[in-house]
Amino acid sequence: MDGFSDNDIKNWALKFGKELWEFGRQFTKMNEIQRKYHEHDAEVARKDGLILIREMASEVKNMMDIKMNSVMRIMESAEQAALSHRLDAEGSSVKFVNSRLLRKQLLELNRHFDQRHVNTSHSSVIVPSFTVDTDVQVANALRWSEHLDPVFVNNYEVDPALSWQYFGSSTGFLRRFPAMQWPPEESTSQKDLHDFRTSNWFVGASTSPKDLAIMMDVSSGMSTAALELAKKTVKTIIGTLGDDDFVNVFTFAEQTKELVPCYKDLLVQANQLNKRELVSALDSVQIENAANFSAAIVTGFEILHRYNRTSKGCQCNQALILVTTGPKGDFRHLFKEFNMPHMPVRVFTYLVGKDKSNVAELFWMACSNKGYYEHIDKPETIREKVLNYLKVMSRPMVMYQNDHPIHWTPVYAGGQVNTLVADNIQDGQLMTTVSTPIFDRRNTSERSANLLGVVGTDIPIQQIKKLLPPYKLGVNGYSFIVNNNGHILFHPDLRPLVCSFIFVETLKPNYNSVDLTSVELLDSDLNPRDNNTLLNDLRNDMINQREGETELKVKSHYDDMRRVTTRRHKYFYHPIDGTPFSLGLALPDGYGLYEVLAEQEIKLSQVNVTDYFKGSNWRVHPEWVYCEYNYANEHNFTSPEDQVLHFLARTRKPGWKWMSLRPRSPTRSHDPGDKRLMQSLVFDAMVTDGLERGGPPNLKEDKHPIATLMALLYRQGYQMFGVTSTFIATRSGLLRWQDHTSSPPSDPIFADKNRKTLDEVWYRRAVDQHQIEPESFVFSVPFDAGASSKTLVTASHAIFLEHKGHKAPAAVVGLQFQHAILAAHFINVTSGCTGNGCKKTCASEDLDCYVLDNNGFIILSEKPEHTGMFFGQADGTIMDSLVQDGIYKKVPATKPPTIMYRVPPNGSFHARPCNKKVDLYVLQPDRLNSSGLNNPLKGKLTNCHVTGCERPFSVQKIRHSNLILLVVDTLCPCGSKQLSITAHEMGTEEGEVLSCRPSEQGYYRRRPPKCINYHPEEIEIKQCGRGNGLESSLVLICLPILYLVIHT
Repeated sequence: MDGFSDNDIKNWALKFGKELWEFGRQFTKMNEIQRKYHEHDAEVARKDGLILIREMASEVKNMMDIKMNSVMRIMESAEQAALSHRLDAEGSSVKFVNSRLLRKQLLELNRHFDQRHVNTSHSSVIVPSFTVDTDVQVANALRWSEHLDPVFVNNYEVDPALSWQYFGSSTGFLRRFPAMQWPPEESTSQKDLHDFRTSNWFVGASTSPKDLAIMMDVSSGMSTAALELAKKTVKTIIGTLGDDDFVNVFTFAEQTKELVPCYKDLLVQANQLNKRELVSALDSVQIENAANFSAAIVTGFEILHRYNRTSKGCQCNQALILVTTGPKGDFRHLFKEFNMPHMPVRVFTYLVGKDKSNVAELFWMACSNKGYYEHIDKPETIREKVLNYLKVMSRPMVMYQNDHPIHWTPVYAGGQVNTLVADNIQDGQLMTTVSTPIFDRRNTSERSANLLGVVGTDIPIQQIKKLLPPYKLGVNGYSFIVNNNGHILFHPDLRPLVCSFIFVETLKPNYNSVDLTSVELLDSDLNPRDNNTLLNDLRNDMINQREGETELKVKSHYDDMRRVTTRRHKYFYHPIDGTPFSLGLALPDGYGLYEVLAEQEIKLSQVNVTDYFKGSNWRVHPEWVYCEYNYANEHNFTSPEDQVLHFLARTRKPGWKWMSLRPRSPTRSHDPGDKRLMQSLVFDAMVTDGLERGGPPNLKEDKHPIATLMALLYRQGYQMFGVTSTFIATRSGLLRWQDHTSSPPSDPIFADKNRKTLDEVWYRRAVDQHQIEPESFVFSVPFDAGASSKTLVTASHAIFLEHKGHKAPAAVVGLQFQHAILAAHFINVTSGCTGNGCKKTCASEDLDCYVLDNNGFIILSEKPEHTGMFFGQADGTIMDSLVQDGIYKKVPATKPPTIMYRVPPNGSFHARPCNKKVDLYVLQPDRLNSSGLNNPLKGKLTNCHVTGCERPFSVQKIRHSNLILLVVDTLCPCGSKQLSITAHEMGTEEGEVLSCRPSEQGYYRRRPPKCINYHPEEIEIKQCGRGNGLESSLVLICLPILYLVIHT
């Protein structure tokens, strides 16, 4: 480059980095903090991952056992209440607490129950519009189920952490404890209660897994109205299926074919993505030519038999279905050939349309094959009539009476989060439900097997995570749970789409089926879902509930998938006995395998430990459990800090002693606390006490030369860098900060945005950066900063402690600068140059100078509007060159599959599977270091302009930081493309092909342990629908389901 030398760039980067480091090192008092930890005998010890995972899995098992026991108590009480109840043969009005009529004045706000107003003395009932409370069956169920209130109340007293408890009646009403107003006051629509009888918590508990072959007629015999009825019927059936079921939909006319072409010859797992694909494909079905019934029946039986013989599918219930004006002819020989005499496949027939002339054949098909016949002539009857197939499928389970399977649902987004931080209340907290069926034990004159309903309780994922304390996992460590299908119950990268208004207004769960391989992103060019043996081995071991450990190199992303880093993780996993789950822990290799051990004894302390928590410039992690009071409404805590101070004050009372957070018999008088976490918090508070009140020495009071030098340094630092705040965050979740501005900031104070300490991006990145360059800060600016005059630069540095050769992170210190002042200082540093006649500097128009961070984002530029922008958007051509030169590495990443919602002009929701990917970038410091820190790397753009000119650029590592200095010559007017880091849907960019592929086809899974699909006396049950007065016996078995949706 003419006009300046490499030496200029080297000196600019060296001076800028050195000044920031020296100032930050002194200003944050990092050395003093490290010294105080050592002075108070802090130690570093290696974690034993297997012991840790065993302890945590045991805690989760105990908690889940308590929830399951609560559900079993409700079940026992319900069956006894129904058995003891004297049936009223006539429908009459019945008194019950109606949720629609409750008013807030009679209720009390309870943050534990979705921040709702409730009454914990009794339950309330939601009767949807499709259920009439004067109906004989409904009225009787309302009467006997009111006796569940005592067990609801007792369960809550025994386990104050218990969430919503409920009984879902097969008649359609929902009894829920505690009593609450429904719809909520904030509801603006008139939506009805979702029919929970099609939800996973109800269906999964009341039926064993199912293989369904659904055959839908699209022949010329179908009218347009009948075809619409058929589509809605099939959609309703699909909506009843869960992850343990398998299904396919076939359309038939002259030919029988799969509704979704890439589901050819398959029964696909009924996960959310596959179901959405089937439902979406139904919308485009059109009427074709004449029907070939024989081919449709044979196709359905053959695929079900093949799956049964080859141990595929659910290996439990199987069933089959038709859709037409009615079969023309006698097809009984096909059923005798494929299904007699043992009837391994149940047959359910649905006749759609007005004409009932072909009822006899359809009735025989269902009633002679342990199924059920229904006639559907209007849309509003579809749901109720489809539900009859589930009642039939549940008969073997009901008839055995004593076996009540426990069912766990996939994760879903429910109500609001339980938190003491007012501005942290969020909709859509993650939940799972545990449920079990209720059987009718009454003797009747006619043989029957009646399912009375299902009882269950919700479990917020937040409650499970409380048993897996993040402080034990350490920064960048995390826990996750996998079920028998390889789907995650929770994981830090599980971010389901939250449609909170749907749940709040209808109580409809939006279940998520995200596979482990979709969130553990391997640092590999291979497709992680297909070709990595180690990841598949981890997944398979967890599905099979084995204990073990392994290690993988993975991609970890931050900031809503704008940043990425690669890290080697150690994985430890262990079964949660008695459930379908396995618990996993991921710890960063290296620092993640060690921890700081440092506690300050509280009970025997000679000082009042609350003295370490004076003032208001401190916070604790709002989601960590330092202490917990079971009956939250008896303590009016205003914040997590208020709760901690209350606990510490109680420790000074005579006779006080430590109590477990999870006592076997909770009482209202004890003070449960996490001893290790609380004493670590007090230790950190002691070590950092007074640091946030630090400042420049007073020259008038201290004449010592060192004090004078420090005062000058502080004053110079304020002027040079525009420091607005300093802070420290520790391993125990403690945050302290000090504002250095004369006037209060207009934005929320630092703590309001950064109180989650170990979870904050600046904390996590600082610890990772320590592995690259220990004496350095990590700098960042908001992505949307632009030319704002209020933009702040955040710099953070990790403090590691070393003890007996082991190192572990203890805290992170940091500063915030005014961006404008820091930018002015940068221009001042880069305005000087050496040599005769030097003219090209960053202050001249001949050069563009940028400071980029390790993910390619612009920290400083001569154009303020560039601040926070990805450099590839400002100059994609240069960014491409930096990638080709190995300075940055392009890292492809995929987002877990989600459901994309679109609202067409008619206002109805349309949902379909959506997979997204994005290319992210990460700095390769070894590439810069290998060139020698004294020499910048040089490159040039050629052939980018008709004049043939070249555009040289130079890159220099800025020491003590995660930054590089990029200097680009501007004289050659090269064009520039733009690179995007916005995730896009796979298959939507030019050149991409989105292949048709069933979700998770071929993935290993473990079937539920129980399959109840047969009872020898089921043949005695006569009910199988109405068919023009015809009588036929009906027997039910665990068979693939063939649905016949038929028009006449």
